[in-house]
Amino acid sequence: MEIGVLGPLQVKNGDGRPFPVPGARLRTLVVLLALDAGRAVSADRLVDGVWGAAPPGAAGNALQALVSRLRRAVPDLVIEAVPTGYRLVLDPDRVDAHRFARLVAEDPGKALELWRGDPEFPESARAEAVRLRGLWLTAQRARLAAEMADRDVVAELEALADEFPLDESLATLLIRALRRAGNRGRALEVFAGIRRRLADEFGVDPSAELAALHLDLLRETGRRGNLPAEVSSFVGRDDDVRAVRALAGTHRLVTLTGPGGSGKTRLAVEVGARLPGPVWLAELAPVRDPAELPQAVLTALNLRSPVTLARETAPALARLREAVAAREMLLVLDNCEHVIGAAAELADVLLRAAPGLRILATSREPLGIAGERLFPVEPLGLPPAGAGPEVAGRAPAVRLLLDRAPGLTLTRDDTPAVVRVCRALDGIPLAIELAAARSRTLPVGVLADRLADRFRLLTGGSRTALPRHRTLRAVVDWSWDLLSEPERRMWRRLALLPGGADVAAVERVCGPDLDPLAALVDKSLLVLGADGRYRMLETIRGYGLERLDEAGEAEDARRAIAGHLLDLAREAEPRLRRAEQLTWMRRLAVEHDNLHAAARAAIVAADRATAVAFCAALGFYWWLGGHRAEGATLCREALALPGAADRAELALVYAFSAINGIEGPMEFTEVQAAFRNAREAAAGVDGTHPLLRLLPPLVTLSSADRGDDSFGGARALLDDPDPWLRAVAVMFIAQIRLNFGEEPETAEAELRQALAGFRAVGERWGLGSTLTTLADLAAARGDREGAVACQREALALIEEVGLREELPQFRVKLAHQLWLTGDLDGAREMLDRADEHAREDGGAAVVAAVHHGRATIALAEGRVTEARELAAAALRVIDRSTVAPQFRALAYTTAGLAEGAAGDLDRADRLHREALRVAVSALDGPVVAATLTGAADLAARAGDPARAATLLGAADAVRGSRDRSDRHSDRVEREARAALGDAGFEESYRRGTGVTMRTALDAAAEGPHRERREDHQEPGRPDQ
Repeated sequence: MEIGVLGPLQVKNGDGRPFPVPGARLRTLVVLLALDAGRAVSADRLVDGVWGAAPPGAAGNALQALVSRLRRAVPDLVIEAVPTGYRLVLDPDRVDAHRFARLVAEDPGKALELWRGDPEFPESARAEAVRLRGLWLTAQRARLAAEMADRDVVAELEALADEFPLDESLATLLIRALRRAGNRGRALEVFAGIRRRLADEFGVDPSAELAALHLDLLRETGRRGNLPAEVSSFVGRDDDVRAVRALAGTHRLVTLTGPGGSGKTRLAVEVGARLPGPVWLAELAPVRDPAELPQAVLTALNLRSPVTLARETAPALARLREAVAAREMLLVLDNCEHVIGAAAELADVLLRAAPGLRILATSREPLGIAGERLFPVEPLGLPPAGAGPEVAGRAPAVRLLLDRAPGLTLTRDDTPAVVRVCRALDGIPLAIELAAARSRTLPVGVLADRLADRFRLLTGGSRTALPRHRTLRAVVDWSWDLLSEPERRMWRRLALLPGGADVAAVERVCGPDLDPLAALVDKSLLVLGADGRYRMLETIRGYGLERLDEAGEAEDARRAIAGHLLDLAREAEPRLRRAEQLTWMRRLAVEHDNLHAAARAAIVAADRATAVAFCAALGFYWWLGGHRAEGATLCREALALPGAADRAELALVYAFSAINGIEGPMEFTEVQAAFRNAREAAAGVDGTHPLLRLLPPLVTLSSADRGDDSFGGARALLDDPDPWLRAVAVMFIAQIRLNFGEEPETAEAELRQALAGFRAVGERWGLGSTLTTLADLAAARGDREGAVACQREALALIEEVGLREELPQFRVKLAHQLWLTGDLDGAREMLDRADEHAREDGGAAVVAAVHHGRATIALAEGRVTEARELAAAALRVIDRSTVAPQFRALAYTTAGLAEGAAGDLDRADRLHREALRVAVSALDGPVVAATLTGAADLAARAGDPARAATLLGAADAVRGSRDRSDRHSDRVEREARAALGDAGFEESYRRGTGVTMRTALDAAAEGPHRERREDHQEPGRPDQ
């Protein structure tokens, strides 16, 4: 056997075949045994490592059971029981950590090959993790010191020095590597930085070795050339420097391209400083007449040789060509774009005349001559939206902002604003430096809020900079002035597409002439992505929008773009309910930003017909794609506009506002009203869209009305020509049956019929929704494995289609079903995934669902304090937001069960009453039944077993069957039978079997505990 603990746990047999070790606790047990392979590990250490501060009551028995599980999971592992604990019978060298420790001194490179990542050790083994991490750093230093002579190791040493800022040995290696790379200035910066940190942290000076190295750097003489000595640090471009150095070493003409302010000049100077030999910088920005270019370069190079003095009457280009012909040098031609033709001709002439000459040019567009290699200078890397201080601090754009604005720090409060600033400015270095200057007079939060007006805000550039680099507007004006009118027109119109455009969209919006498109790409104003889409940086786009308004073209361009995008949305809409669903979801996702911008532009323009048309075409996409809250808001804003709109589309928008708003921005009464409005708007309209024909059942479902034998009109849809709608109708009928406590067997048969229908058309939302209901039915009848199988398939389908709002809830449900089967580790891992998703992407209902799921399992496992805290957290989220009444009722029930288990029966009573009130108002049978079970639990704890039995009977009557997945009802039944006897229990149980959803509230209010409740009656909801 081989065991790897340096990174995620790996267990392999002699043939290299991996053994999966399921569950976090089993993996922790393997790690602890492997760290002491061949030696006894005490039971106390194992219990402490596996369970930490919350060991189980019978810890020894639990540990023994865990070891037995491990033996079954990995039969080849030999684990011996010893008097004090357990021993892994394995040669220590078969564990990578032991082998690693031995190899660090013998062969650091081989040692590092074993390191797959930081060890995932429990808290009790933290000291061993720290020791191994220290050995890893020792090996890294030894390896890089040995490899420095053969390759550039600066990037690796920079990363290590950032991680270990007080390590003098690393600083010494980095300074030596920088000196070898010709970057003496950066080497001096590294020394100054560690000297400052050592003084601040420990009050000591650098070591003698480091001080001597510093002295050597100071004694080194400079080399020929005219590169300026930079006064600010160089941040975030180390990879670019290495790449350009490599290009300059193998190609005689390299051009750095990119938009204004992207840092082309600074990158060229840094590259030049790190290359051997003379480096001369010719700044071309002041040149206005292309004919003056050769003289400008002669002046910059200071080539006053006897040859040039004797031939001052010769043309400047001839003198320049002759002067450089025999020289070996790097010439940096900076800012070529405004004299691009002359610069290209000059470069071509000089390269042909001087074999030892290399040219590094900077320009917003290529020179376009033979032998040219382009290097696009991209914006600095951005932090993810919502990044915390640690993640944000690693982003180059943030590092530059903090470097140029020393007063800014990444506190928990300031980090969101810092991230917003960097993202709003696209990571453009000049824009970030202008923002840093403005941060001296504005708090960073205010700065972030005002960047919508960035061109007026960012005006405080350096007084020594070129005029066009002193304000953000001047930077972009320079590019605008160099364009032809067709290029300007295309820039203006494409600025309306925040999500970019493909060639077809460009032709539709701007016309068939694609020459301006190619020109904008060449001039770094558009970026052509690997996906074939043309995109603008936000700063470039904002400038284009201003120019669009100035030109008076905004309305015409808006309508052209709306027409193009509406055609796409309408083409996609019916295909979202077919097997090609994923293909069309992806196509709409690519255009998501454009579609929403166009819809919002229509709303701002008070163009009701267009706004309604967008919402009607996108409503189902919003539902499937996880954009429900935004979609519901857009629907409501479109409906609020004055003016005419297509009646069928109006009906659809009312319906989609309800569907997307039910768990988001709308109260349930608003949802019901929206469905009624949809039905009224659709009256007399040809129902070509399936949702229009589905309106009667939707109104029925939302009003908690069974709708007689027609099931609110769903039965009439069973013969509809649309196969998707037929499947939905069958599913609705089954759901209505279950809501009203009818035969689960009949409902299950209908659900399987619906499932077959959805499989036939390949529609994943319908499949997932049907399967999750079948999972509920399987769990309720005690088929736990069947429930897990259905829920796993439902979850996979929901993940595939991208229903972000429903993913956490589906995972929480699967976690509970796994827990019922006894797979506790699997349940916890599924809850962890749901929790992670909720933190990253979830709204209030999602976060509350995860809290509720954790509370349910904690309560069932007897962790009452934890269950109370989690249930209370769920209620706090719910009471600050709009969620479905069914979920609100279940959350209150779980909170009541937790309070009852803790002994606070008065608070439990208030919570159960609120749960039942909400459930009855929604008239959802399974939910009302769950709240009645909660009331039964309270009655049992209050010493009234007969009432508890009656409420259990009421719950089963409302539900239509017993729920075998409810552990609380099983416990209450056992306790009531023990107190009443079987006959007494059955008699009390039968008294509840006549209760219905509509009489449940009165039934729960009866009994001896009612007087106590009335004594403690308080207005409003229960306190939190």
